Amino acid sequence: MKLPISVFIIMHNEEARIAESIKSVKEWVEEVIVVDSHSTDRSVDIAKSLGARTFSRDWNGFGAQKRFAEDQCQQDWWFNIDADEVVTPQLASEIQGLFANGTPSPAAYNVRIPYIYPGDERPRPFARDYNVVRFYHKSVGRYRDHPVYDRVELLADTKIRQLKGPLAHHAIVSWSHMIEKANINSSHNIEKLVRLPAWQLKLRIFFGFPLNFIKNYLLRGHIFGGAKGFVFALNAAYQRTLRVAKALESKRSNRS
Repeated sequence: MKLPISVFIIMHNEEARIAESIKSVKEWVEEVIVVDSHSTDRSVDIAKSLGARTFSRDWNGFGAQKRFAEDQCQQDWWFNIDADEVVTPQLASEIQGLFANGTPSPAAYNVRIPYIYPGDERPRPFARDYNVVRFYHKSVGRYRDHPVYDRVELLADTKIRQLKGPLAHHAIVSWSHMIEKANINSSHNIEKLVRLPAWQLKLRIFFGFPLNFIKNYLLRGHIFGGAKGFVFALNAAYQRTLRVAKALESKRSNRS
């Protein structure tokens, strides 16, 4: 029997990855909802062929897309995954276990989301990338309407529990792809940085890179990823530094 869960996914041009995301849940949840922002590849056709309820919508930011997806959900339990994420068998089994004795009480559940390096099938040991609410009852919260930093905003008394199984994050298909994404992502939401004094931005360029490298390599556990972990931490620090450099560039352009 399928569980009373609505899985929702937002996507754009994800024909290479959307099938695995949908397949990882479609056999055990009641419905899969895909909100597409006018893909030009076969993403929509693939999603429909796998039984997903598919909607097309102009891109209005991450938060707005996910709130629209929430509005389409027909079940009381909501599970958000991205088009480049795959629910592992461990996580699927754990969620199914929550319903073994009937529908659980409304709550929110944190989900671990480790990066999968290019060419790998499993996360590195002791991965500590992201741990955020992705599985929740509709009565306890919703995604906030933020264009970049989307997260579930919960009612004050909501119980947050932890799921142990990981949600595998296939965010990068190659190191070239990671660098391309760094250029795109570093352009997002630099308005706050632009308001800082130029001397602070310059300090961040010099000191931000090593600090961000240490954060990813040591604190988030990429040290356990071998050579790939080292390269990942370097690229992650590069993205943050590039963001500061673009803010400084924008600040100078606005003055001229």
